[in-house]
Amino acid sequence: MDIIVQKYGGSSLIDIEKIKFVAERIVETKKNGYGVVVVVSAMGKTTDNLISLAKQITTFPPARELDLLLSTGEMVSVSLVCMAIENLGYEAEGFPGYFAGIKTDNVHTKARIQKIDPKNIIRELNKNKIVVVAGFQGISFENTITTLGRGGSDLTAIAIAAAIKAKLCEIYTDVEGVFTADPNIISEAKLIKEISYDEMLEMAWSGAKVMQARAVEFAKKYKVPFVVKPTFNKKGEGTMIKEMEVKEGASVSAVSIDKNQAKITIFRIPDRPGIAAEIFTSIGNENINVDMIVQNVSKQNYADISFTVDINDLEKAFEISQKLGEKLGAEKVEKDTDICKISIIGIGMMNNPGVAGRMFSAIAKVGVNIEMISTSEIKISSIVRKKDGEKALKQVHKEFIQ
Repeated sequence: MDIIVQKYGGSSLIDIEKIKFVAERIVETKKNGYGVVVVVSAMGKTTDNLISLAKQITTFPPARELDLLLSTGEMVSVSLVCMAIENLGYEAEGFPGYFAGIKTDNVHTKARIQKIDPKNIIRELNKNKIVVVAGFQGISFENTITTLGRGGSDLTAIAIAAAIKAKLCEIYTDVEGVFTADPNIISEAKLIKEISYDEMLEMAWSGAKVMQARAVEFAKKYKVPFVVKPTFNKKGEGTMIKEMEVKEGASVSAVSIDKNQAKITIFRIPDRPGIAAEIFTSIGNENINVDMIVQNVSKQNYADISFTVDINDLEKAFEISQKLGEKLGAEKVEKDTDICKISIIGIGMMNNPGVAGRMFSAIAKVGVNIEMISTSEIKISSIVRKKDGEKALKQVHKEFIQ
């Protein structure tokens, strides 16, 4: 029996009527002869509301207890979805993440999956049941509840699909699929019918909110084909993400904007071997990802280093940078949240001369200054002021997407 894994996000489960609709979609898949595993997120804004409750008690909730609190949101969804499925005459079995065999490391709020033992899922599938799993969560080897970071239900679904060798993983959401840009900003954005793992991964890292980047990374590693589809449009085909053949002359597939970026600058630090390593090793040890890095030309054996992080990691990264700055005798350390990142993504893009120039010219055409630049084989990113972000995005989309 072929198995399909379906994931439903919080916007698909925001109220009881939507939960009933989702249950009908799940049962339709079962009627078509598939084994079905469903991964669910917490309803609507439940996770945000739980975080708000915790912060009413303490500004910095202990990560271990915060994970325990946040894990309850998905269990509400599991219970209600199971009830809705059973009300349609089908058997369902609900699992918390740990009972689904998801073992993680012990890094609370950002845990990484170390192992999946799907025996409990397979046992219930063999009983002809629909299995409903709480997304976003697992259990550490120290037997503490952990969560997988924002968008972690995507990762749960992809990981389970890999572990049980599912035919397909379907990611259901409130949009039609993956677009050439955020359609809420650019009305002319076009639906992409299929896209490569690499392009989708770069889009996720660059601010596209459709998929968690780590989930795409996992799908690529284990070759899990998945599709992003609309929950409430049954005719919507969505976007297929899979391995794709690279063709010479490929062009820009999508543009993106990330408004959740922050910049830290350490001014006038000694320009000698090992300084950059010390800074970024210290930040990496706190499980903080650094995105873009710029170091100016050394003057009188001193240099400035600027780098960007996700805004949710800013305070911790800034605290580390201040301590290192003091230790290294830096002139000062500053943080800046008034920035955003504009990116263009496309396989083979860097083999096409002039792409970067066209991007920078488009941004200049609307009077926007570029502060930082980074490139990879399939992505070029620029940091601009936040107020200029959408203006720059629209012009870049106009330049590349016909």
